[in-house]
Amino acid sequence: MKKAKVLLSSVLLSSMLLLAACGGGGGSTGGSTPAGGDSSNSSQTGGGESSSASSAQDLIIATGGTSGTYYPLGGGMAEQIKEKAGIPTTAQVTGASAENMRLIRDKSVDIAFTQSDIADYASKGEKMFEQDGKLDFKALGSLYDETIQIVVSPDSGINSVADLKGKRVSVGAPGSGTEANAEQILEVYGLKFDDMTVQRLSFGDSAKAIQDGQLDAAFQTAGTPTAAITELAATKGVKIISIEPDKVDALIAKYPYYVKTIIPGNTYQTVKDDVSTVSVRAMLVVRSDLSEDDVYKVTKAIFENTDKLNHVKSKEIRVESALSGVNLEVHPGAKKYFEEKGVK
Repeated sequence: MKKAKVLLSSVLLSSMLLLAACGGGGGSTGGSTPAGGDSSNSSQTGGGESSSASSAQDLIIATGGTSGTYYPLGGGMAEQIKEKAGIPTTAQVTGASAENMRLIRDKSVDIAFTQSDIADYASKGEKMFEQDGKLDFKALGSLYDETIQIVVSPDSGINSVADLKGKRVSVGAPGSGTEANAEQILEVYGLKFDDMTVQRLSFGDSAKAIQDGQLDAAFQTAGTPTAAITELAATKGVKIISIEPDKVDALIAKYPYYVKTIIPGNTYQTVKDDVSTVSVRAMLVVRSDLSEDDVYKVTKAIFENTDKLNHVKSKEIRVESALSGVNLEVHPGAKKYFEEKGVK
């Protein structure tokens, strides 16, 4: 009887080892905790690393919070990749740009949404990535503008970035992309954070502080129209400050991930005229070791099916502008697709 029990245990152990061996390969969902940006309260988790340069068995797209733009767009892209490229793909809830770059580094995900400036910092090991060092990844392509909006109270007396000197200004959450954008824009005007009373607030808190008269201005990097600004315009009213053309040129010359942008008049009900500013680009990056064939299929599936993504921002995703604001190395698979389309 004892011998039979030993034999049964051996059979069960062998079966478990066989099942574990069959479970490997393909992309996995790395555990993540929202860490700013497009935040959320939950994320999918899993184990193992994604496949290497051989053909992928499945792919994971790191997006953002469920209430933001990245997540629903990523879900739509996953569906098109599954349907058009034949590669099983899922969208993962994350803390957005900065966290997504680290998930790519850790091979917990295969494709990730991020801002073009955040990707640039990650490639150089700068700002919020100083402790990480340079991260290894490749660009897939840019998607749409995330616009730097300098929001001021209509009774603040602020009509130019130069007028921010001595004012109460929110520059975004600590370590955020918005904070870096604010620092760089102030730099081309010869200003520093020390020249004003700086607060580091989320934009929701910034909008409330402007409404309550406790803040004069706030920087916000987001797609337009931005809900919090729309709500503020409907209550207290707002002005959006333009960046002068020579300052825009100086900014882009030093930081080439910026692009010129016009916020059309009446985007917000109290801003009747066009506003000249700059944007960074929302973009996709991929693991460097994904195969050329897989990334080619993924790129084709996304850019040829934007009308099926079911999101207002999908209208801005065009193959013609897929390399706009991208100053990083493009994955060979994506490069092959863009070259076929005549995009340089």
